[in-house]
Amino acid sequence: MSWPTVHHLDCAPMHPLGGSPLVAHCLLVVTGSGLLLVDTGFGTGDIANPRRLGAVFRKTARPRLEPAFTAVHQIRELGYDPRDVQDIVLTHLDLDHAGGLADFPDARVHVMADEYRAAMRRDSRLDTARYVTAQWGHGPRWIIHDTADSTWHGFAASPVVRSPDVLMIPMPGHSRGHCAVAVQQPERWLLHAGDAYFFHGEMDLRRPRCPRSLALHQRLMADNHDQRMTQLDRLRALRRVDPRVIRIFSSHDAYEFSQLTSERVRPLR
Repeated sequence: MSWPTVHHLDCAPMHPLGGSPLVAHCLLVVTGSGLLLVDTGFGTGDIANPRRLGAVFRKTARPRLEPAFTAVHQIRELGYDPRDVQDIVLTHLDLDHAGGLADFPDARVHVMADEYRAAMRRDSRLDTARYVTAQWGHGPRWIIHDTADSTWHGFAASPVVRSPDVLMIPMPGHSRGHCAVAVQQPERWLLHAGDAYFFHGEMDLRRPRCPRSLALHQRLMADNHDQRMTQLDRLRALRRVDPRVIRIFSSHDAYEFSQLTSERVRPLR
């Protein structure tokens, strides 16, 4: 039985004021039947019209809006055809995660139901800031995951259609329908924790820590701060499992990204 391959992509490098550089850690999963993306980072539409991201975000996050960092460009550089991206699985719909949707107009876009409803309604000031409707103005082929009827290491899980080895793990708190995404490998699982945390030190089992600026940002951006902290505690408990069995990483930590990109690419089942 053949195994697909996972590539780690940085699709939205940012250099926030007063902080360390951030990445937007996306996954390209190459299967025998096509390609699957976990998150998209910024897309060509954001580069063509940076103003749609908002002045406050551009000035504080200072994103590098360059074609070379888009998922569609990196997929071509890896030798694949972007038209073969059949599924996009989103941890959530924040502007630095969903910007590349329009670059894959024929892909099925998987999102948790609570996240979809929050992004469509934008009924709070925070939601208005975090969701940029122009990023999905092309009318994606939404696949709404309303229930999580499976389990994964004690977490509720929703299998991605046609991809039983890719699971959406509801993890609300950062946003209303935020989720992590688990991808199976031969010897271990990868768990893309999205924005459940921003700094690798938050997962330290003996002395969790986070730079003050990032801690403040996470608190301000959380839809439900207490819920987010509960999910972080659950992730730390999962971290106690042998990392050779489950490898946990977040969307924006540059140290975690560099560790994973330096590892030998291993095929998946």
